[in-house]
Amino acid sequence: MIVFRYLLGEVFKSQLAVFVILITIILSQRFVKILADASEGELPGQMVLALISLKLPQLAVLILPLAAFLGVLIAFGRIYAESEMTVLHATGISEWYITRLVVGFSLLISVAAAGLMMYISPWASQQELAMLAKAESDSGLSTLIPGRFQQTSNEKAVVFVQDMNRDGTMLSRVFLAQMPTEQSPTHSVVYAESGTVAEDASGAQKLVLSQGRRYAGSVDEPQYDVLEFGRYEIQIREQQVEQRRQKISALSTDELLKTPGGEAAAEWHWRLAIPLSIPILMMLAVPLSRVNPRQGKFGRMLPALALYLVYYILMIVSRSLIGDEKIPAWLGMWWLHGLALLFAAILLLQNRAGANKLWARLRGRVIYA
Repeated sequence: MIVFRYLLGEVFKSQLAVFVILITIILSQRFVKILADASEGELPGQMVLALISLKLPQLAVLILPLAAFLGVLIAFGRIYAESEMTVLHATGISEWYITRLVVGFSLLISVAAAGLMMYISPWASQQELAMLAKAESDSGLSTLIPGRFQQTSNEKAVVFVQDMNRDGTMLSRVFLAQMPTEQSPTHSVVYAESGTVAEDASGAQKLVLSQGRRYAGSVDEPQYDVLEFGRYEIQIREQQVEQRRQKISALSTDELLKTPGGEAAAEWHWRLAIPLSIPILMMLAVPLSRVNPRQGKFGRMLPALALYLVYYILMIVSRSLIGDEKIPAWLGMWWLHGLALLFAAILLLQNRAGANKLWARLRGRVIYA
C-alpha cells in the first residue's frame, strides 16, 4: 500500500504540475487576445472574465491527454534515473504491477475527461457563442467607451463621447466624423452637446444628436459648409446581426447523435477519442520512461513527444477525413486507437520473460528461463 501511494502520488504531482503550467500558458494567451478585443471596443469589458471562464473547460479537455502522458514520463523517468525502480524491482514490484497501477489511474482521468468532453465543454462552447452573438448585436451601443475614439459597427463613422450615463443611452459632448461614401463623397464632422441611441424594430441603431453643428466639405476645397441643427441622426448599426450559426462542437451530445452528416460523425468520434487516448498514452509512457541512470530522467522525452505528436496529428487528420466522409462513420478512429494500443502492448512486452520466449519461438530459437 505504501508503494501504491508513493507511485500514484509521484505520477499525480507530475501530471498536475504539467497541467497547471500548460493551462496557465494557453489561458494567458487567450486572455491577452480577449483583452485586446475589449480594449478596442469589440467586446464589453464585463465579458472578459466570463469568456475566459468558458474557455477553461474547452482547453482543459485538450490538455489532459498531454498532461497525463508527460506526467508518467517525468515521474517514472526520475524514478528510473535515481535507481529507485531497481530497488522496487528487487522488493518484488514488477513492471506489470506498475502498468496495472497506471492503467487503473488512467481510467479515472479518462472518466473525468469524458464528462468534460461530452457535457461541460459543449455547454461552455454554446454559452460562449451566445455571449459573442449578443456582443456583436449590441456592438453599436454597449461598446461605446467615454473618452475614446471608436469606429461604429457599420464602419461609416468614428465617434468620440465625452461622457455617458450608466446604461449608455444618454451621451454628452459627442464628436462624430463621417466617412465619405458613394452617395456622399464629402467628409463631414459633427459636434453635438448631447445625444441618444435609438433602436428600431429591425434592430438597426441610430445615433440621435441634439444641439450641434455639422461641418461638411472636400479635402480638395478650402471651404466647408457649416450647418447648425437641433436634431441630427446617423445610422451606426445596420439591421440586427443574424444569430451565429451554431457550431457543431457546441451541440449537446444528445443533439449530436441525432444530427446526420459527416461533420456530426467526426465530432462524435472526436469526443470519444480524447478520453480513449488517455489510457493508451499513459500505457505508452510506462515503457518509454524506462531510462538508464546515465541518460537522465529526460533521456527519452524527445522520442516520446514525437510519438505523441504523431498520434495527435493522426487523430486530427482522421477527424477531417470522417467529416469529408472519406472514412466511414462506423470505422471512425477505432483503427487508430487499435494501432496505438497494439504498439503500447508491444513496448510493454519487450522486456517480459514470457514475451521473450514467445519471440524466440517465432524466430525458431528456444530460450530457457
